[in-house]
Amino acid sequence: MENKATQNTQFVVSARKYRPAIFNTVVGQGHITTTLKNALKNNHLAQAFLFCGPRGVGKTTCARILGKTINCMTPTEEYEACGQCDNCKSFENNSSLSVYELDAASNNSVEDIRNLVEQVRFPPPAGSKRKVYIIDEVHMLSNAAFNAFLKTLEEPPSYVIFILATTEKHKIIPTILSRCQIFDFKRIEPFHIADHLKEIANKENIKFDYEGLELIAQKADGGLRDALSLFDMLATFGNEEGITYENTLANLHILDYDYYFKIIDAIWNENIAKAWLVFDEILKKGFDGQNFIVGLAKHLRDLLVCKDESTLQLLEVGEKIKNKYKLQSKTVNLPFLYSGLQIITNCEAQYKTSKAPKLHVELALLKLAHIKSTFDWDALAEEVEKKKLIQTSQPNQIESSQTQEPTSVYQKSTEIISAKPSITTPKIGISLAELSKTVKEEKKNETIKPPVNLSEDLIMKALDKYKRIQSNPKYDRVLAKIPTIIDEKILHFRLENEEINTFNLFKDNLLEKIRYYFSNPTIEITVEEYTPEKIEPLYTNRNRYDYLSKRFEILEQISDELGLMLDV
Repeated sequence: MENKATQNTQFVVSARKYRPAIFNTVVGQGHITTTLKNALKNNHLAQAFLFCGPRGVGKTTCARILGKTINCMTPTEEYEACGQCDNCKSFENNSSLSVYELDAASNNSVEDIRNLVEQVRFPPPAGSKRKVYIIDEVHMLSNAAFNAFLKTLEEPPSYVIFILATTEKHKIIPTILSRCQIFDFKRIEPFHIADHLKEIANKENIKFDYEGLELIAQKADGGLRDALSLFDMLATFGNEEGITYENTLANLHILDYDYYFKIIDAIWNENIAKAWLVFDEILKKGFDGQNFIVGLAKHLRDLLVCKDESTLQLLEVGEKIKNKYKLQSKTVNLPFLYSGLQIITNCEAQYKTSKAPKLHVELALLKLAHIKSTFDWDALAEEVEKKKLIQTSQPNQIESSQTQEPTSVYQKSTEIISAKPSITTPKIGISLAELSKTVKEEKKNETIKPPVNLSEDLIMKALDKYKRIQSNPKYDRVLAKIPTIIDEKILHFRLENEEINTFNLFKDNLLEKIRYYFSNPTIEITVEEYTPEKIEPLYTNRNRYDYLSKRFEILEQISDELGLMLDV
């Protein structure tokens, strides 16, 4: 004997049961529903509409509502369908003779379009205002079918309206697009979807956690139909418990935010062992390493967003999670986030080509954990202080050098002559003002070394040390040249054209090191191009004799006095 509940009731999925019947119930597409209602109010309906956008955002729903409202005999003051007249009831019962739906995916030939054109010739039945043709997935029509449809679409009878719907607007030929009024449907915001699911859960008496509904909304990626399908599945899984945050994570295979918070806490505290253990736990739960890296990059981005109150609205998470982001963003600093994003982005780009993907991710976590120790904050504070003192003492001469990239702050290469070696780190692309906020307070009672006079011996020593530090064979030839000292503050180099091109690659960096070494910000470097004298090859004895006699005039005199003859 069958269950009475099975006999009397039949389950209808939420996407169909709660499908909007009027414009006001359409979720997240207010810019389109308002335009359509105004067109109905002012009787400015075009002969053809094209509704395009992602799947599940309300294209076909709005097309049906528009067709229903056009033929409603007694529309409301807001120009919504009444739902009570014969035309509205016949439409709701799928028996309307004035609104036709055609699936272009299965009716995409020229013959199908010809049949449609033949039907257009007949006027609407009595009691109907217009004949409305809704063609779904119109991009599936063949080129020949599109061409056969052109004339009718451009100049249909006055009682006919075409509504085309597609998810792939770029596949429709331009001649069709030019004949339609185009409406672009947008992805529905997650909070709109979550609120809509909340209303449905209340109507169905389903228990829920709002955080779980927010996860469903994010997983749906802007599609309400997808969200409703996930909602039905989770409501069935939860049964008496309803939709909980934990069940949503488990069923939708979403990595919990807490894992990312744990990872960042461990990395910030330089606890690489804990970070690796958390990552291993994530892999054991069946999550892919690349998905973890993508999620970690998004987590760092969200922490960066939390650094400014004006950008908090860019966080697409619930209020509870948002508070966690705010709290953790106060712990980490901007240089850490900038460097972390660069490391994670590089890791993601190289993940697919790596033969040891797990090790690849672990190395990225290791780099993240050593960002803090990589920066010598004392040296950075000293550099900031020194630049401020130089700017105060010599503002005019430093003004031009401020436009150059401050490689001594961002690229921690080993100094030429420095009592305290520093560690090489990549550039992190932040301004000096931002970096100065993260370093320690200005050092008090700092002493400044007196400037050292330029001398040829000291210059050669400095160039030799710079050559050993750079260890670039390309630079050795240029650095071997001895510059001329002019007015005790200008180093003048005479170089060939090719040597000048090489010298320009490191000139600014060399000047900064020289200034630092001699404690003199007024030192400048000038370059003069010269062309070496070309010496013709001396092939014969006569060539050699002529060349030597030009250089040494006494040679010819000696030859004449001694009566020497040239043996050619």
